Amino acid sequence: MINDNLTMLTDFYEITMANGFYNEGFKDKIVYFDMFFRSVPDGGGYAIMAGVEQLIDYLKNLKFEEADIEYLRGKNMFSEGFLQYLSDFRFECDVWSVPEGTPIFPGEPIVIVRGPSIQAQFVETMLLLTINFQTLIATKSNRIARASEGRAVMEFGARRAQGAYAAVYGARAAYIGGCAGTSNVLTDREYNVPALGTMAHSWIQMFDSEYEAFAAYARNYPDDTTLLIDTYNVLKSGLPNAIKVFDEVLKPMGKRPKGVRIDSGDITYLSKKCRKILDEAGYEDCTIVASNSLDEYIIRDMIIQGAKIDSFGVGERLITSRSNPVMGGVYKLVGVEDENGNVIPKIKISENVAKITTPCFKQLYRLYDADTRKAIADVVTLHDETIDREQPYEIFDPEYTWKHKKVENFYARPLLKPIFVKGECVYESPSIDVLREYCEMEIESLWDELKRFENPHKYYVDLSKKLWTIKNELLQSYDL
Repeated sequence: MINDNLTMLTDFYEITMANGFYNEGFKDKIVYFDMFFRSVPDGGGYAIMAGVEQLIDYLKNLKFEEADIEYLRGKNMFSEGFLQYLSDFRFECDVWSVPEGTPIFPGEPIVIVRGPSIQAQFVETMLLLTINFQTLIATKSNRIARASEGRAVMEFGARRAQGAYAAVYGARAAYIGGCAGTSNVLTDREYNVPALGTMAHSWIQMFDSEYEAFAAYARNYPDDTTLLIDTYNVLKSGLPNAIKVFDEVLKPMGKRPKGVRIDSGDITYLSKKCRKILDEAGYEDCTIVASNSLDEYIIRDMIIQGAKIDSFGVGERLITSRSNPVMGGVYKLVGVEDENGNVIPKIKISENVAKITTPCFKQLYRLYDADTRKAIADVVTLHDETIDREQPYEIFDPEYTWKHKKVENFYARPLLKPIFVKGECVYESPSIDVLREYCEMEIESLWDELKRFENPHKYYVDLSKKLWTIKNELLQSYDL
């Protein structure tokens, strides 16, 4: 983690409410909060869960330092009892999360927090900030990686990211989502995401000629020579000089070039011309890399048009998810325990049906066809419900209840995993490569119709009959 204590990175109302909870005698009241989101960015069929490792780092390091207490005391609005409570603060919540790399869908709980009201409410901002951003970037990178149809995608967005944290954690999320590596060295050092890169136009401009620049680079990196050939003119200057260096510098050393990169112009057209010239020169194994404000739609069109590109460098439109730069995850109270430990369901009601929350302490199951291993639907249940694979299971649309389906020959997998128990971390984050492989495997379990960029098939996220009944009765109990 870049900074080990981000306790004060919170909305001010989290602190004013915490003070109020303390003064009203609610500090030990046990509550339940869900994080969920309402729509997939870019109108996609699914999102990719990411950011859990950083959430764990944050929760492990929650502590109020003396400077924090003095700052709050200086506001002249918080009780001394509350400030002492913060001085002695120890995180004591239970936390469940969907693992990173898992496809996730609107309306389902992806993080659940249970614990004392002050603590469970206080973590809202950082929890949302961490999961929302990395999930957004993992989702975008997965779209771009799928558009490339097996060609490597490199995350090149550090200089366009919205700050240092976004650059580092965005590159991490992009790797989970399917990128092959990043230009960001700090992300490589901290998270073992492969750092990739070649040269800038300034390297070439520093020399008296393009040929001298290429030759110098080849001498310095004979085993990894990828030359940027669009500084002056790709076909008249850049590529001829690159081939001359391959012949006169690399070949006598017994080395082969790795590639050439095109960063401007009509890259589709230029790549076709370059491929033909490279092949005729005996460099069939020399790859062509494309960059320059790419996204999934441009990449898809380039491939449809026959571009001879082996890999892509994608920057600003990935690291900022420029086409849809907000992941709208929210954090809502869904239950409160009474003095006997019973969970009293809580609900938020809205004229906008999508904003009506689902109450209760819950579990999330994914149902799979036992033959095809493809995901059928997700079912949100009460936390202690089980789904018996030996019996047919009926799923139904929570809003349009006449739409129902009986599922047979299936198996169910619970998705929410415990990561903290009574404030102690019980989860070990997998390595970044394991997360990336897991994500790829999970995407394979989705039907192709769900992976369309436009108008994807709607994936079913249903409620169990018990949970739906509680929600419906709770809605009807209000005089609206």
